[in-house]
Amino acid sequence: MTTIRVGKWKNKERILIFSSRGINFRTRHLMQDLRKLMPHSKADTKMDRKDKLFVINEVCEMKNCNKCIYFEAKKKQDLYMWLSNSPHGPSAKFLVQNIHTLAELKMTGNCLKGSRPLLSFDPAFDDLPHYALLKEFLIQIFSTPRYHPKSQPFVDHVFTFTILDNRIWFRNFQIIEEDAALVEIGPRFVLNLIKIFQGSFGGPTLYENPHYQSPNMHRRVIRSITAAKYRERQQVKDVQKLRKKEPKTILPRDPTEDVFVIPAEEKPVEIQWVKPEPKVDLKARKRRIYKRHRKLQQKMSRGSAK
Repeated sequence: MTTIRVGKWKNKERILIFSSRGINFRTRHLMQDLRKLMPHSKADTKMDRKDKLFVINEVCEMKNCNKCIYFEAKKKQDLYMWLSNSPHGPSAKFLVQNIHTLAELKMTGNCLKGSRPLLSFDPAFDDLPHYALLKEFLIQIFSTPRYHPKSQPFVDHVFTFTILDNRIWFRNFQIIEEDAALVEIGPRFVLNLIKIFQGSFGGPTLYENPHYQSPNMHRRVIRSITAAKYRERQQVKDVQKLRKKEPKTILPRDPTEDVFVIPAEEKPVEIQWVKPEPKVDLKARKRRIYKRHRKLQQKMSRGSAK
């Protein structure tokens, strides 16, 4: 754990973290975990889904926040995350996948509440311009300002942002003081980039992800695959029924098929005129002998007693 000397608070970044109505418990826990990990964040009540997204800029202005993390829930199963620089932009929209919260993971790692994190980025962030823009965006949002009043003067955990499969993977690790090993704390989630806008929550599109597939389209593909498998099984059953209904072709008898068949010898039929002797049951015989022997012993013991 590294101690940082006390100085003057200059970076006045404030992050507003809130969501729309209709989120599930997992999203709510993720939102609370991010607020715990980011002491420079502020909370607000849930926004009505009927309101336009441009209203968020006014909420940020009232809360004196210049950055925003907004969770938008749709169909009670899809979660979208907006990262915005309020009020002038830019902003980015992500699809959030594979959410695992702090309470759910039960990892062995731990860190001080309010301590400042290190930010670790994949080298692939410097290869493409839209990833470079997102890198600067994530630095401004997730880095705790130095000398923030609610922050602790320690650095004991690290946020990692990794690019894999055209997605950004977020992880939170504890830095162990003895050997600088990393132990995961949580939460963890995956951000699938959809679009980057020039303005805050809208405006001209700066970048659109060509690899993005909407959840509706993904579910539609899965349904079509299962439907194709069902149709294939039904076609096989129909073919089998037609084959059963077809008249069977009777082949002419081959005269050579009985060449190697050897007829069995006919045995004379024997009629038993004498009744067979009954089988001796040895076990029953032993029991009878044992009972007789026991009765004799009892009589002898009675006579000696008299």
